[in-house]
Amino acid sequence: MPTELQFYLNISREEALRYYQGSARAVIVTATTGQKLQFPAEHIRSFIGQNGIEGKFRIQFDNNNKLVGLTRI
Repeated sequence: MPTELQFYLNISREEALRYYQGSARAVIVTATTGQKLQFPAEHIRSFIGQNGIEGKFRIQFDNNNKLVGLTRI
């Protein structure tokens, strides 16, 4: 059974461009529980819009801490 955590992202257009182009390779966030998370930036690329990235997200990972899902909620 995957573990789920939620977090908020508010990334400017300029910063999001670094994630999109691959110059920033990891995203580090604080979950709503206070836990720090780090995951590969490639997983947020599909959420980048004209103004960057903004919203609340749910991340799921397995017992080996492998990311199995990321969705905007």
